[in-house]
Amino acid sequence: MPRNSNNSTKRKMDLGEDLSSLFGKRSKTTSSNSSVNRSRSKAMEEAPTSFNQKKCIAWFRQYSPASSPDTIGPEGVEMFCRDLDVEPENIALLVLSWKMGAKQMGYFTLQEWLLGLTDLQCDSLAKLQGKLNHLHSLLLDSSHFKSIYRYAFDFSRDKDQRSLDIETAKAMLGLLLGRQWSLLNSFFQFLDQSRYRVLNKDQWCNVLEFSRAVDVDLKNYDVDGAWPVMLDEFVEWLKVNRGESNIQ
Repeated sequence: MPRNSNNSTKRKMDLGEDLSSLFGKRSKTTSSNSSVNRSRSKAMEEAPTSFNQKKCIAWFRQYSPASSPDTIGPEGVEMFCRDLDVEPENIALLVLSWKMGAKQMGYFTLQEWLLGLTDLQCDSLAKLQGKLNHLHSLLLDSSHFKSIYRYAFDFSRDKDQRSLDIETAKAMLGLLLGRQWSLLNSFFQFLDQSRYRVLNKDQWCNVLEFSRAVDVDLKNYDVDGAWPVMLDEFVEWLKVNRGESNIQ
């Protein structure tokens, strides 16, 4: 996740011991007991490893300081990312924060931690490591993606500000739209030379809608549509630049 603090750690994670459930062989007893044992064994094999809240809380405490045991701060989040073997800029961390309903970037409260990890049924590092692909897959669902995108605005802004500063906005847009909006770099160039120094939430949300609705050639852009002035100006700027460079 983009953060204002220095969180660019790329160390390898020690996966620790394998937490996979190990089931013993069934003993040979009477046919009645054998049948019961087979049923129990089958149930154990089919049932997922149970979630243990106490274990999850103990895991949380590994990252929260003694002075504030119910809050993981920036140093703890960095350590958590290092152990999980993901960079803080990995979008999976943003999706995980969304799952938790985390209010502030760089911080997890115990309540947020339990909300997200209970939902994911993860009470250990190994279990969460196994859920990373699932977290990425949530981005493929358009409704989930829209919810995560909207969440990212409030999550990454300074809490005493209603808007998102341009540099943070660009970092988050790169994380969320970098692989799916071919006009993103052009939009960044527009922002760099524009009068805009912050994005408000309406502008932020409309950037997503614009990226989904407007073709790269801009032919289906409705000049009379209800787009924010910023996006009207972006379209005008892009048309001028394309004309100067003879790009069709």
